[in-house]
Amino acid sequence: MAKVESIGIKRVEALHYYVHDLERSRRFYTERLDFAEIAASSPELTAAAAQRSVVFQAGECVVVCSQPAGEGGRAWRYLRKHPDGVGTVIFEVEDIDRAFRLLDGRGGTPIDEIHRVTEAGGTFASFSITTPFGDTTFRFVERRGYPALFPGCAAYDAPRGGANRFGITRFDHITSNFQTMAPALLWMEHVLGLEPFWQIAFHTNDVAKDADHGSGLRSAVMWDPASGVKFANNEPYRPHFKSSQINVFNEEHRGDGVQHVALAVEDILTAVRAMRGRGVEFMPTPAAYYDMLPERLQRLGIGQIDEDVAELRDLEVLVDGDGARSYLLQIFLKESSGTHRDPEAGPFFFELIQRKGDRGFGAGNFRALFESIERQQKAGHG
Repeated sequence: MAKVESIGIKRVEALHYYVHDLERSRRFYTERLDFAEIAASSPELTAAAAQRSVVFQAGECVVVCSQPAGEGGRAWRYLRKHPDGVGTVIFEVEDIDRAFRLLDGRGGTPIDEIHRVTEAGGTFASFSITTPFGDTTFRFVERRGYPALFPGCAAYDAPRGGANRFGITRFDHITSNFQTMAPALLWMEHVLGLEPFWQIAFHTNDVAKDADHGSGLRSAVMWDPASGVKFANNEPYRPHFKSSQINVFNEEHRGDGVQHVALAVEDILTAVRAMRGRGVEFMPTPAAYYDMLPERLQRLGIGQIDEDVAELRDLEVLVDGDGARSYLLQIFLKESSGTHRDPEAGPFFFELIQRKGDRGFGAGNFRALFESIERQQKAGHG
């Protein structure tokens, strides 16, 4: 296919997260992740939208959490069908009219016309489209000197809560799960104008041929080369489709949607240690993973890394890469339902990632983790 014209994405500006319990979200973002609380919906917007919203920020990462205030609003409609989750991804674009024209002309499905607001000498323009990401919509905004994050967003005189002591910088990528991802990939290519970046297929049966159950996935990453915005996308992989962790997400989320978002950090070891001190829970990594890590680093051609393997083991941080001293460090927070001990908090989670020359997505970590789990299970039966 010929390369399609760019819609002019500048960045992922914010995630709009619909929640049952706004106070729980406030505690999580400000007390655990050290985000600053910077704004809230005005009384007028809360009444008009039938939802109460609070805005949290760390670095360039903005998360808007909304709780229904009565019936009929967007958060209420979303939460009738799903647990807590990302209902809207908001992109800043260079030219709202061009973005609308291109998306509408290529089969995008606008929910509304371009909405424009002028305030304090600045202008704000936006529109939204439906997507193959379940009930998650995409919103595109253009701002020219507009003071607020969005119309009806009342900024506080001074930020409250956290101060981003963990060095969160930006959204690295957004990962979504689908029952079948081919339609979503085609939509991202032909409608959004994204390009293929990376792909992998992996199953636990690759490790344990005699397994009678297991988990597998196919994964493909699409990106916007101009802005660097990346979408990682997964679908379940046979055999044992139903037990795939991707299908389990789909059942718990009650449909396709955003599984996790990666937050880039300046120093992951410092961040993880401090977050653990604040009670943040992470997905565990088997000890066998670190027993094999020095050999893996040689096999991947990475060689030496700056970090001490003993410290990585202690903090349970993962390593992957594909060349001499080109690697990444990553760790996954426990999913929200586990963090909050509530199924309706949903299967969404955050990832922390620090890139040290590698632009990939931890492909080797899928395999290394599965292999180490197998080893631990066999050692336990020995």
